[in-house]
Amino acid sequence: MYRYPVEMYGGYPRFQYGGFWFGLVDPWPEYWADNWYENDEVYIVYFEDGYYLYNRRHPRDRIAITVYVH
Repeated sequence: MYRYPVEMYGGYPRFQYGGFWFGLVDPWPEYWADNWYENDEVYIVYFEDGYYLYNRRHPRDRIAITVYVH
């Protein structure tokens, strides 16, 4: 994820990938490393009612995100 610049939009961080904007709605857990954005592998899953970002290092955690078409 670190390859894609993050910008603040409406007070929330977001990044662009493949023609889509992904905005983080939930804060990431405090116990994640300060450099998780640069080092951890993450992926996005659609589940029931929304999209979530998962961190392979912390597979039980998920962060709600919004997806915008660019």
